[in-house]
Amino acid sequence: MCAVCRKNPCDSRCPNAEEPKSIYTCEWCEEPIYEGDKYMDTPEGPVCKDCIEGMSATEFCELIGESFKTAEKEEE
Repeated sequence: MCAVCRKNPCDSRCPNAEEPKSIYTCEWCEEPIYEGDKYMDTPEGPVCKDCIEGMSATEFCELIGESFKTAEKEEE
């Protein structure tokens, strides 16, 4: 039994509690992705929701393997 929280195993708020185990690691920020976290499975690997939300439209398109096209006038 823990001397701080008086539980076995420790309460998640206890300073003696074990760190939760990550399921994935974000390919962009390299932070852990824990159970219940939102992420996107991309060709590069898992990317966390925070990184996705912080990307520009161009970065997001590149991440999912898409790109913008340049408009060109069709010749008649």
